[in-house]
Amino acid sequence: MTQHSAVRPFRVLGIQQIAIGGPDKTRLRQLWVDMLGLEVTGNFVSERENVDEDITAIGQGPFKVEVDLMQPLDPDKKPAVQATPLNHVGLWIDDLPKAVDWLTAHGVRFAPGGIRKGAAGFDITFIHPKGNDASPIGGEGVLIELVQAPPEVIAAFAALGS
Repeated sequence: MTQHSAVRPFRVLGIQQIAIGGPDKTRLRQLWVDMLGLEVTGNFVSERENVDEDITAIGQGPFKVEVDLMQPLDPDKKPAVQATPLNHVGLWIDDLPKAVDWLTAHGVRFAPGGIRKGAAGFDITFIHPKGNDASPIGGEGVLIELVQAPPEVIAAFAALGS
């Protein structure tokens, strides 16, 4: 593992979300909502992302973690949100633009689309699951969403001394 002498200009604060995909989110809801008691806090449908997802939540306030239950709008199109059951993990980032610039400069490959508004209304971008020749560092098979933390989440994590 290589060490970078440059000071990292951002911090990963904590888990913002996990996203679980399947061919039919009704079965996911049966476990996560009916059995485990997570609260449904919203729904997000996007043709571009090929997804119909229920947004559920664990925890409270700035420490709330989303559990997104996803099914594809079209199972024959990409992205195939149902292809891997644990579709992606989302990380709170204190300064998303600085993180993207620094990570890109250090060889991290991002998925197409750039920084944009995500399902929960926060600015997001994705680290690609696989590196390539130009950007050799990827998620080693895991799609990783970087999520701009709002001020109250940044403050809550700062208060913990993390």
